[in-house]
Amino acid sequence: MDSFLPELALLPAGLHDLLPPDAEREAALVEHAMGVFRAHGYDRVKPPLVEFEESLLSGVGKAWSLQTFRLLDPESQRMMGVRADMTLQVARLAVTRLLNAPRPLRLSYAGEVLRVGGAQLSPERQFRQIGCELIGSLDAAADAEIILLAATALTELGVRGLSIDLNLPTIVPAIFAAYGITGDDDRQLAAALAHRDTAIAGAAPDIGPLLLALLDVAGPADAAIEKLSRIDLPAKAESSRTRLIETVRLIRRAAPDLKLTIDPLERQGFEYQTGLSFTLFARGARRELGRGGRYRIGGERGTELRGEPAVGFSLFADAVLNAAPASAAPRRAYLPFGHPPESTRRLRTAGWITVAGLSPVDDPVAEAKRLGCPHILVVGSGEPTPVT
Repeated sequence: MDSFLPELALLPAGLHDLLPPDAEREAALVEHAMGVFRAHGYDRVKPPLVEFEESLLSGVGKAWSLQTFRLLDPESQRMMGVRADMTLQVARLAVTRLLNAPRPLRLSYAGEVLRVGGAQLSPERQFRQIGCELIGSLDAAADAEIILLAATALTELGVRGLSIDLNLPTIVPAIFAAYGITGDDDRQLAAALAHRDTAIAGAAPDIGPLLLALLDVAGPADAAIEKLSRIDLPAKAESSRTRLIETVRLIRRAAPDLKLTIDPLERQGFEYQTGLSFTLFARGARRELGRGGRYRIGGERGTELRGEPAVGFSLFADAVLNAAPASAAPRRAYLPFGHPPESTRRLRTAGWITVAGLSPVDDPVAEAKRLGCPHILVVGSGEPTPVT
């Protein structure tokens, strides 16, 4: 039978087991973050793991079509999808079950998502996603609230060296529209911008100098805003700049020490965003901790809330787990076989983790060490004593 064990342990690429103590740490991390969201007025929702394909992939869900696992529901004989992102499910709730709820609507969520493929820096295909959505407000204060809430949650989880990169994924399409750039020219210029190719100024003389000036904006927020303010933007792009400047002002007023950077040309990963967006980083983390931004929901079937504004963020629990400091080891005590039942209740009430012996052993201290218990309850003692 042992020859089968390696095969039993083999998992598909991008999937992995989470073992002690990391599984417990992640669960505690998620619940702590949800507590922060609840304290800020965000009500928790719990959508299902799978939905009918047409509802899951409508609206903002279209952006996740290629990342969605599909299966046939044997009961209804309709195609279903396993969620690749929970934001789209919250959007569905907002325009269906919560259509008549007062706006702005503040919702939070936590759950597992599954994707067809992982990213280069993040090969994981299944992970726990936690986040918030603020639905029904176009105010810059809503953008600031969401960004500050994400920062607060990560700070309370112990993440250090937090920085937030603010992005304007709609500014390039607005500029292209103003200059009449479409088709192959659009794709080629967009690719050059994605690679930060400074030769773009010569390749597109009409628009190149403007795009080159935007490339130079990227950096710390205060300096970036100063540069961005001096650029002569088309009227179609002006709203993006105005929203960014106002949001930064509101964030600075609430959290002056929060590290903010700006990259107005970053668009990767913001496929369904319709305005100011952002990415969350931490010093030393190998990947981003989360993302968020503006989008529009509703109206796919003619509802009165067609194009309802929303802003939100998602945190990736596995990335946050790696960035957050390890929690203190819990108090764990071995209770030898035959211990009084009342001692177990008393110790657990006091915050101890108790591991009960199931049969007599010759050396209880050795057994405590074997089971990873730094303490042992000695018969006649009121409190566990350290194992030596």
